Amino acid sequence: MPRRASRPTPIARACLFFASLLLYLIVSFCLISCTSSSRTDPSSLTFLIESSPTNLDPRFATDSQSQRIDGLLFSGLLERDNQMNFHGDLAESWDTPNPVTYVFHLRRDVRFHDGRALTSADVKATFEFIRNPANKSPKLGALRMVASIEAPDAATVIFHLSQPYASFTGNLIPSAIGIVPANAGADFSRHPVGSGPFRFVQQSQDEEIVVERNPEYFRGVPQLARVRFRVVPDAVVRALELRKGSADLEMNSLSPDIIPVLARQPALAITERSGTNLTYLSFNLEDPALAHREFRQALAFATDRDALIRYLLHGQAKLAAGVLPPDHWAAEANVAQYPYDPARAGQLLDAAGFPRKQNGVRLHLTLKCSTDEQARLIGAALQEQWRRAGIELELRPLELATLFSDVSRGNFQITYQRWVGANTDPDFFEFAFSSRRFPPDGANRGHYRNPRLDALTDQIRMEMNQEKRKALCSEAQKILAEDLPYLTLWFNDVVSVHRRALGELPLSSTADYNFLGVLSPGGS
Repeated sequence: MPRRASRPTPIARACLFFASLLLYLIVSFCLISCTSSSRTDPSSLTFLIESSPTNLDPRFATDSQSQRIDGLLFSGLLERDNQMNFHGDLAESWDTPNPVTYVFHLRRDVRFHDGRALTSADVKATFEFIRNPANKSPKLGALRMVASIEAPDAATVIFHLSQPYASFTGNLIPSAIGIVPANAGADFSRHPVGSGPFRFVQQSQDEEIVVERNPEYFRGVPQLARVRFRVVPDAVVRALELRKGSADLEMNSLSPDIIPVLARQPALAITERSGTNLTYLSFNLEDPALAHREFRQALAFATDRDALIRYLLHGQAKLAAGVLPPDHWAAEANVAQYPYDPARAGQLLDAAGFPRKQNGVRLHLTLKCSTDEQARLIGAALQEQWRRAGIELELRPLELATLFSDVSRGNFQITYQRWVGANTDPDFFEFAFSSRRFPPDGANRGHYRNPRLDALTDQIRMEMNQEKRKALCSEAQKILAEDLPYLTLWFNDVVSVHRRALGELPLSSTADYNFLGVLSPGGS
């Protein structure tokens, strides 16, 4: 029997409306604007960003813009690849003679942007500054395991830990803790001096940050002469600036609806790769219904994640089977899976004691999310999907400060959230799921408890052998996939709209700006 064509859902109609409106705005603007680029120096780039960095001193920087730009200005002892393996940056080599001692041997050809040689004294001073409580660095907690630091000669730094801490090296990359001169003063954030591929030129708050290439960079001089990070808070305005040629690129700052519109422009191109930022639903396990594991599993089966990615994200994400990115060295693919299966969801809900009532409804739940347009669209789509399983979902959008306050205090049933960066290290299992890490001591906001997982996180923190650590992480991921304190939805792709002449951009999975150090102004 032939099928009747289905009518577009409210979500599909909303997506079509917004896409049409954006196309109209962009085309209209371009008809009345100059379409020629304002660039005069082909070796310079204008990079559009949503907000200003709050502090370019790497001893204090915690927001994403500050950390990404710091990754260009400063060097760290180590760097990390897309599989989250570590390699030397300032460190030519390093070794761990025992589980609580790290010895780093520094390169001898590194100079700060002002010409001074970078030595172990600068490394020691950077970390000692952070460790001093009087300086009130937000990164003090990351160094809680450091007992003492030695600099026996100009090219050697030794860290002594109070106990084994396998994730210690994660604190040594440029975006986490970049090395500053030993005599860095109180106003260092206004005139930062590092040893990275670019050096600081100027910053106008809420307007722009300008950096230029470091001609003495020890790992090869960048081809770009200058990068101007221009602050443009409005996404539609960023799209218009790209379209008329007054900017060269953006990254992860446009909604999925805008990307296809800009992709039609001859002078623009899209570079996209898999990313590490995790979008997920967190369940409050103190709630009587959500405390049932079968209930949480039913919600997973009732969620059509493929459709959400296809229609609302325009394919710009990859399904998540767990919290670690799939190409992470410790990721485990052989875990419980939850493909869209409304019938299976109904069976689990019946078995858990939540039958349909006369009106077809089993239970009412509340989802708290941000006021971001995409979050509200995802919430509305979940309302439709879960209604088929008998769950009535109330969507409650909140301002970010209110949302974070409610979630930290456990004042929620389900919340729609995203992890940016934190989920790239196995230490995350303890931070997010250990019963000893309820807020404010960690991020176990759903009050998940599992004694076996607690024991595993202790072992993961202390195990120095990567293969043994991987086996521990594998068991942890299998437990979490069964217990479902989170419903992991997807890993958002890293997407950049840019001038076509730049060619394919060598983006990283963590969406940092390090590709600018190897980018050619004329493309690859």
